[in-house]
Amino acid sequence: MTYTTEEREELLKIARDAIEYYLRTGEKLYPEVKNEKFKENRGVFVTLHVNGKLRGCIGYPLPYKPLYKAVVDNAIYAATEDWRFESIRLEEMSDLNIEISVLTIPRRIESYSEIEIGKHGIIVSREGNRGLLLPQVPVEQGWELEEYLSNGCLKAGLSPDEWKRGVEIEVFEAEVFKEG
Repeated sequence: MTYTTEEREELLKIARDAIEYYLRTGEKLYPEVKNEKFKENRGVFVTLHVNGKLRGCIGYPLPYKPLYKAVVDNAIYAATEDWRFESIRLEEMSDLNIEISVLTIPRRIESYSEIEIGKHGIIVSREGNRGLLLPQVPVEQGWELEEYLSNGCLKAGLSPDEWKRGVEIEVFEAEVFKEG
């Protein structure tokens, strides 16, 4: 699935409007959408930066909601419910940059050697623990494959070298776009 420049801009506007409306009213507002692509169930993550610093990243790895509703939900959750960060404040909206990652359906791989840095996001699982990293993360952090796997394990609450002892690994791809 690929989105045109106009579709990307519309999805980013939906996210921005959702955050601003929620911060003003405490309520969610789902817009009317005409684009059929936005009504398809999609996995999506919304990542927020304020003045270049990460301030929230939350999403649905699986496609169980229409894209536009998943964008609204995760924009609000990233702004107000990511436990790692202070909630976004209304006065920070002008310094806010929104990034959306629309995901493919995760698929299990047999060997971590199948992972391509910059192409694949990963979900690392073992005994009910799960950690997800988007495909752009290892590129932004300058990680090699082993660092990527170690950080996936840490995100899952596992020891960083757990991937050497056998964990379930799923990969997915993402179409990533941001404001600006």
